[in-house]
Amino acid sequence: MQRDELAGHSQDELINLVLAQYEQLVRLQAAIEQLKADHEALKYKFERNKKPPTTSKNSSQPPSRDQKSNQSKQRRKRKHGPPAGHEKHERKLVAQADQVVELRPQHCHACQSDLRQREGQLVRVNQVTELPEASAQVIEVRQYQVSCPHCGHRELADAPAGLEMERRFGARLEATVVYYRQEQHMSYERTQEAMQELYGVHLSQGGIDRIMQRAGQSALARVPAIQAEVARSAVIHCDETSSRVDGDNWWEWVFCTPGAVLHIMRDNRSADTIQGVMGQQVAEVWVSDCLSSQLKAPAQMRQLCLAHQLRNLQALLDGHPHLVWAQEMRALFQYAIQVYHRRHSLSPDVFKQQASQVERICDRLLERSNAPPEAHRLLRRYKKHRQSLFVFLYRTDVEPTNNVAEQALRPSVIHRKVTYGFRSEWGAKVYAALASVIHTAELSGVCAFKSIQALFGAPALPRLTGCE
Repeated sequence: MQRDELAGHSQDELINLVLAQYEQLVRLQAAIEQLKADHEALKYKFERNKKPPTTSKNSSQPPSRDQKSNQSKQRRKRKHGPPAGHEKHERKLVAQADQVVELRPQHCHACQSDLRQREGQLVRVNQVTELPEASAQVIEVRQYQVSCPHCGHRELADAPAGLEMERRFGARLEATVVYYRQEQHMSYERTQEAMQELYGVHLSQGGIDRIMQRAGQSALARVPAIQAEVARSAVIHCDETSSRVDGDNWWEWVFCTPGAVLHIMRDNRSADTIQGVMGQQVAEVWVSDCLSSQLKAPAQMRQLCLAHQLRNLQALLDGHPHLVWAQEMRALFQYAIQVYHRRHSLSPDVFKQQASQVERICDRLLERSNAPPEAHRLLRRYKKHRQSLFVFLYRTDVEPTNNVAEQALRPSVIHRKVTYGFRSEWGAKVYAALASVIHTAELSGVCAFKSIQALFGAPALPRLTGCE
């Protein structure tokens, strides 16, 4: 509307026009305020539901998958090596060397005098540890049969242990192959290459597979005894991790006790696996995470893994840093773990007093009626499992975390990442059986190689030095 057009209107018409525009302005202003309110509500909802980045500190993700930030210039300039004042450490000399090399002067470089008959003074001793050239030895076994001149009976000489006539490879060689495959996560091709280059032994992949089959059959025969030992134990740590078997998703379960470690491969994550292991036995304490199948395990008491709970609380704080309840709950769990580790340095009365303090603080935190909505999920969990939070404060054989079981599964996770899974169900079950035998033997101080070698019987050659 132009100025000339407005000049032609009467006063009443101009007043009505201004009032109409004012009403329109009020409506537009109200619409703008509503849009702002809607925007703030959506923004709050988005911020509330936005999940923080997943790291090893707020989830079960391994540290290797964490995003690594760039190092600061100050850190890159930091001097490498031991800190100032660090005590020097040197390799200790062995008591008895296999070979001694005497370095004695033959003549004087100054006047050329003969020094071979002169008594010298020992001024320095150095030991060089070296590996002898590795070469497999082929033992030819010739078996003879003799006819008795008196009765005519044909007597056949018996082969000693380790040199049986049906053998093609000795126990130590077979144990080396299994050690490379099982413990060092080497493929068939890399195992072939290692045996050829290190020992001069040519093995086909079929030969390696037959060695693995013999080891697997022997290990599978020992699993029932390990399972029985686990089922009888008072305290059991249990965990599981995914695995790929013949192109399908499977699960590797582990059951850890002070005397045995049991690995089992199953195509599901249900409580049937636990029931199959325990049978009619009931554990005194079951240590695990909050997986529903774990919570169905037959046990008188349970200890929830506080490491899992600390990561869950950290995830909550990453999204909502100012949640006081989550901060206090995290501090309580950390304090309880510190009390557990100081158990042997505290008097019984002081330790009991601190344990009671942990219980009182926990009850007070769980009774809060003003806990924020974001914390309700964890609050309900801790109320439901209140009696399973601090069992470790009353039993010396119970730990506050399930790290024992998680550490037992780490080699399996590495094996999965390196080999991309198993090509057959049999191979997966043999891997679990071998892991059970090896990890159980390690609890008694027997190294992995020796426990594998025991599956094949006595070695044909004399004992080699190494771990017991």
